[in-house]
Amino acid sequence: MEHAGNVVLDLFLMFAGGKFLAEVFERFRQPAVVGELVAGIILGPSLLALIKPNELTLGLAEIGAIFLLFTVGLETKPRDLLQVGWMASLVAILGVVLPFAVGFFYMRVIDHSMIESIFVGAAMVATSVGITARVLADAGVLSTRMARVILGAAVIDDILGMIVLAVVSSLSSGKVNYLSLGIVAGEAIGFSLLILFFGSRVVGRLRPAVARLRARNAAFALSVILCLGLSLASVYIGMAAIIGAFLAGLALADHSEQYRLQENAHPVMEFLAPFFFVLLGAQVNLQSLNQPGLIGTIVWVCVLAILSKLIGCGLGALKLGYRDALRIGLGMVPRGEVGLIVAAVGLRLHTVSEAIYTVVLAMSIMTTIFAPPVLRLVLPKRDEEPAKA
Repeated sequence: MEHAGNVVLDLFLMFAGGKFLAEVFERFRQPAVVGELVAGIILGPSLLALIKPNELTLGLAEIGAIFLLFTVGLETKPRDLLQVGWMASLVAILGVVLPFAVGFFYMRVIDHSMIESIFVGAAMVATSVGITARVLADAGVLSTRMARVILGAAVIDDILGMIVLAVVSSLSSGKVNYLSLGIVAGEAIGFSLLILFFGSRVVGRLRPAVARLRARNAAFALSVILCLGLSLASVYIGMAAIIGAFLAGLALADHSEQYRLQENAHPVMEFLAPFFFVLLGAQVNLQSLNQPGLIGTIVWVCVLAILSKLIGCGLGALKLGYRDALRIGLGMVPRGEVGLIVAAVGLRLHTVSEAIYTVVLAMSIMTTIFAPPVLRLVLPKRDEEPAKA
């Protein structure tokens, strides 16, 4: 009974503390995810030591990450990715190549290992679709061409980032096997393209069978089975489970409204995702900040993370004009939850030190805090007539 009480207490503190600080940060017009991270830092071993990561909470956090990416996938229709155009693709590609190269070479210059340099580069690749979309919606510019390029490029960016994550995850042994890397990259790309082009069609052909099922909320139950199944498949072919979860949501996105999948998935995600972010914060070791030069490294990584997205993505959108190119570059800056997931993977695989984990976590938080207010300043006002797509 005492053990059960301790488990419930941990869950209570993580969920209540995360949601409380999420509300506080929302009131200051900052992303809720940052509040949940701060809650984890406060409650974790570095400060109050009220919660400690254990097998149960780590498992719950993993499920939270899976449902988070599953929900993002449900909100991303494959045809939107296929119709977004070459400009969004160019923005996405430059938004991956430049940040990865800058992050990797900077870490190598200051004498970090290849594996840690690769993970920092991979974390700098990400773009948070959810945070950017929220800012665009608040500004009332979601229907503009600029906004569609941002959202389309951000989604493509995350797919590319997930492929990068799949590749660098294979380096957890500490050895660079180029044949193995090629195989994993090929599997990641093939698996992603297969789901992108054929997943929705296969799900559509199963409609008659789903209609005959008598179980309550059968469609949602089957969607969860698909989510967990593709997550497991991702793990078996050397990719992170979250990649399969995202692709499962992508395959179901065209049918989400009919079966009310988003309506059912969001409450589950809202319950589970805070455990992931709070536990990420709880794993931060503030004492690692005492290491000589670490704060300087954090500052430089944050600056490079902002500039590499701003320049890379902005260059890809120059045809829209300098003003929209600036908006698109800023819209791609927040790393948000995807950067945090990369950090969590690196820590779980024991391929990065606590110090580098802290660097990546700080970069994800700072870019997430920096981008929304600055982006709001440069977006067209509601009473302006923005250019339509």
